[in-house]
Amino acid sequence: MKRWHNCLVLSGLLTTFVHPTTPVVAPVSANTKKESEATVSFEKTMYDWSRTFAQVMHLTHEKHYQTEHAEKCMIKAIDNFLSCLDPHSNFLDPKTYKAILEATIGEFFGIGIVLDATRQQKDKFLLVVDTIGQGPADSVGIKPLDKIIEIDGASLEDMSTDEAMAKLRGQRHTKVHVKVMREGQPDLLQFDITRDVVKEQSSACFYLPDQNVYYLSLLTFSENSIKQITELLEQSKKKHAKALVLDLRNNSGGLLNSAIDIAGLFLQNKSVVVVTKNKNNNITQTYTTERAPIANAQLPIFILINNYTASAAEILAGSLKEHSQELAKKAGTKAQHGLMVFIVGSRSFGKGSVQEVIPVANNCAVKITTSLYYLLHDVCIQGTGIEPDFVIDREFPPTEQMTWFTTFYGRESALPNSIKPDGQTDVIKLKTEPSKNKNWTERAKDMLNKDNQFRGSLTLINMLSNAQTITPNLVNNRLKAVEYLQKLYVPNKDLTLEEVKI
Repeated sequence: MKRWHNCLVLSGLLTTFVHPTTPVVAPVSANTKKESEATVSFEKTMYDWSRTFAQVMHLTHEKHYQTEHAEKCMIKAIDNFLSCLDPHSNFLDPKTYKAILEATIGEFFGIGIVLDATRQQKDKFLLVVDTIGQGPADSVGIKPLDKIIEIDGASLEDMSTDEAMAKLRGQRHTKVHVKVMREGQPDLLQFDITRDVVKEQSSACFYLPDQNVYYLSLLTFSENSIKQITELLEQSKKKHAKALVLDLRNNSGGLLNSAIDIAGLFLQNKSVVVVTKNKNNNITQTYTTERAPIANAQLPIFILINNYTASAAEILAGSLKEHSQELAKKAGTKAQHGLMVFIVGSRSFGKGSVQEVIPVANNCAVKITTSLYYLLHDVCIQGTGIEPDFVIDREFPPTEQMTWFTTFYGRESALPNSIKPDGQTDVIKLKTEPSKNKNWTERAKDMLNKDNQFRGSLTLINMLSNAQTITPNLVNNRLKAVEYLQKLYVPNKDLTLEEVKI
């Protein structure tokens, strides 16, 4: 039996054990002085208000009519104090902390969903951002944008996200019952989901022969992600692909080490991917690549992100972008030899903080933010996220009813008694054919065909490819290529329109 240490570190949705390290001794500086002053202020505040808190407890015990819920009230009070500091710090009561430990080191399994990381405890539901293809939730009919309002009979009102996630996890082949609100459905939907291994269908990979482009979507980073991308890069070399589209939309993170390994496929060995800094602005940990790159240096990488791209996914996208930018700056006006990365979509979530889970008395724990992530050039993504080179907001396809309306109305053929040439028949259908059940791969293809962000990235790839053939000097490094493509591609922003009076 391994002996586990007393500290857990959280990155995204992952909790991992770490060894205690020697404290960093900072030199005397303005930061140290500022921290010393902050410490004095904090200690004074705690001393003053601890007396007030003790008085309140004494009066409650002495005067209050009913005090049997004192433990519950204390747990909530401590949790409110921590969550007041930042949205990712909170208090773990004995039940929640035990469930997290069991899920981390035991044989516990999930249902295969990606959840909204912005949820607050006051929210009465868990928003499903996406489902893992062919996973337990996907198999029973849970869909993206469903709102889980009840788990095994327990309402999510006033339930922390950690507690809710712990309830969804459990022993393999056991069932969890959820109630779901779905837009367009007047009644609540109920599902019994069997917990199981979430198979490696957290990714989708396609080749577009007409475009000579490879596409890979990763909903989370796992130990298998590195193998998938390695195989994809090898295939792209054989086919001399024009580009690789790496889709990190809705990727809330996962294993940070896997993200570092993926970066190592593109960056030189020992390249710094990200560092963590504590409140004194001292570097506490440096994450570097530990392998030789295998990616074709001439293969452009287009990374799709959105507002649900978070944590380790942001670190990967941001790190590749910053290193590509560095190579372009070194090249100057000359050709860039190495990584060409372009970010497409909408601004990412902005989760750039590190949480540690530290055990305390009464079998409880505190989850507190202890440091921030910093990319190359001291870029911090906390609160700001990754800004795309090409902003393309997601446009969702119209409903079936709207599609039918726009297809058959506003046309000559829709008018009563309209004249039809010989041989032409009436094509208006009042009813749509019932859709057949499709497997996950077919549904993924359907979604990509209607995905304007993906299509936008293909347009950019073709524009870049044409320029590389016709006017290579205009796009021979990342800086010049971004400038060139931004001039030609009409983005999702207000157009400058000047009135012409005639």
